[in-house]
Amino acid sequence: MSKILLEGLDFFSYHGCFKEEQQIGTHFLVDIELTGDFSIAENSDDLQDTVNYQEAYCLIKKEMAKSSKLIENVARRIVDQLFAFSFQIDEINLKISKLNPPLGGKIANVAYCISEKRKLS
Repeated sequence: MSKILLEGLDFFSYHGCFKEEQQIGTHFLVDIELTGDFSIAENSDDLQDTVNYQEAYCLIKKEMAKSSKLIENVARRIVDQLFAFSFQIDEINLKISKLNPPLGGKIANVAYCISEKRKLS
């Protein structure tokens, strides 16, 4: 098995339970690990034999642009969309960090992590 990592994806989004968060927005960082068998691409040097991470990035960007109250909801949408996008992905590890959350004190970030294997049908 191999892994494709997209790290430090920086988005300005409008996720949060407070009205102000939905209006003002804040920065979020996304780190994602896509696991699968990409060995064919190692030899073929053909983009069709692996996950196109530019397209994966665009999918994540699209989901981050949709406002949600909870980053848990955003994470679920991203995972579902990525599994639907590429049959080559066997497992996804995703972390979404909300920078400078409004918790009444100085805090760098809060984060939500999800790890999921593709369900066999």
